[in-house]
Amino acid sequence: MTKSHIGLIGLAVMGENLVLNIESKGFTVSVFNRTTDKVRKFVSGRAKGKRITGTYSLKEFVNSLEKPRKVMILVKAGQPVDDYINHLIPILQKGDIIIDGGNSNYKDTMRRTEYVENKQLLYIGTGVSGGEEGALKGPSIMPGGSPVAWPYVKDIFLAVAARAGDGTPCAGWVGNNGAGHFVKMVHNGIEYGDMQIIAEAYYLMKKLLFMNHADMHKVFSEWNKGDLDSYLVEITADILSYNDDDGEPLLEKILDSAGQKGTGKWTGISALEQGIPVTLITEAVFARCLSAQKDLRVKASEIINGTVARAPADPDRFIRDLKDAVFASKIISYSQGFDLMREASKEYDWNLNFGEIAMLWRAGCIIRSVFLENMKKAYMKNENLENLLLDDFFRDKVEKAQEGWRRVIALAVVNGIAIPAISSALAYFDGFRSATLPANLIQAQRDYFGAHTYERTDKQRGEFFHTNWTGEGGDTPSTSYDV
Repeated sequence: MTKSHIGLIGLAVMGENLVLNIESKGFTVSVFNRTTDKVRKFVSGRAKGKRITGTYSLKEFVNSLEKPRKVMILVKAGQPVDDYINHLIPILQKGDIIIDGGNSNYKDTMRRTEYVENKQLLYIGTGVSGGEEGALKGPSIMPGGSPVAWPYVKDIFLAVAARAGDGTPCAGWVGNNGAGHFVKMVHNGIEYGDMQIIAEAYYLMKKLLFMNHADMHKVFSEWNKGDLDSYLVEITADILSYNDDDGEPLLEKILDSAGQKGTGKWTGISALEQGIPVTLITEAVFARCLSAQKDLRVKASEIINGTVARAPADPDRFIRDLKDAVFASKIISYSQGFDLMREASKEYDWNLNFGEIAMLWRAGCIIRSVFLENMKKAYMKNENLENLLLDDFFRDKVEKAQEGWRRVIALAVVNGIAIPAISSALAYFDGFRSATLPANLIQAQRDYFGAHTYERTDKQRGEFFHTNWTGEGGDTPSTSYDV
């Protein structure tokens, strides 16, 4: 029997579509699912007549693969991945490759890479972005793990990945152990930020300009032709033009309680661990948390009074300002995400190539955007770029957008409309460009109540001082740490 080039475990939406994509590129695929009825249904349905082999036990599945065996797992993140790894290890052989294509936490991937390599096998943890359509037609693929494994899967990954405008596959080796899943996590964090920014723009159009869905559709469609050309702006325009069976906009019938799967939260946790101010993405996560408190918000709306929203005097200028606010906020979101990756790359010795990562996101993934080309150029020009806002292109764009950005936030505040992502982006921008911040007072307070010490502006950095502020304390300082 002819052996399959690769095998995939997990026939949910992503698994099925990715298998069909792989097969369409000339590769043979074996499939397995814990619920074997799914295998029967798939091979007799969507996979019928294709070079896809259904298997009904893990041993049969492994025996159907050519060596070194390439086993891709697409199951729910967490314990199910560990379970399959432990089931596979006894029936695989030295040099075989286990690939986790789900949204696993990068720390789990680091642990699993070491564990699997100690069993003389190879491990890849790869981010796969693009949803159902991307899996079928071409996703963005971000693999990391055992570098020795990459040559064995490279041809498959490059073949099934999305293609950027210049024909380059949106797939490439990211780095050792958890690097691939870390980059995918940050991708998803930026996705959270982008979605919240766009949602806030929609809400301002609705609450301040009282625009109907047809007019909002036109605005987003127009935005998608310029600097804001991106997948999420494109689908927002589509959503705004979609009517329910009764002819009314479907969007207004969808409950305003957003769900999440954890990658945005992980990005925020990682930012805190690394000491990097990823404020916009974190605000986007908390905005979803607040939206989920629907019943409590309804109760609060009935007893807490705010202000009455009034339309701006010049609606056309407001739309232009709003476009600037959205664009500038998106740049901040990417800047913070890449700043986090830069710090993690140093922490874990991943040596991430940020220009290459920007290239991986140009097509197939959810945050694909026209200005990723400019990000690639920024990092090609200066591979040691510390923050995107220090690049000429992005600095100039944000500087030119800031007046409209500020007007939008001022109007939102005056009218009592919450826009946490857009406003936190401006707060970060203003803090980032400030040579001094009020942290000197915080240090004085910490030293006053806890003897935590401080540095002085008239002394060398790294030299710490303590003051007996009340005359009643001692001279012994406390210890501290820096993030």
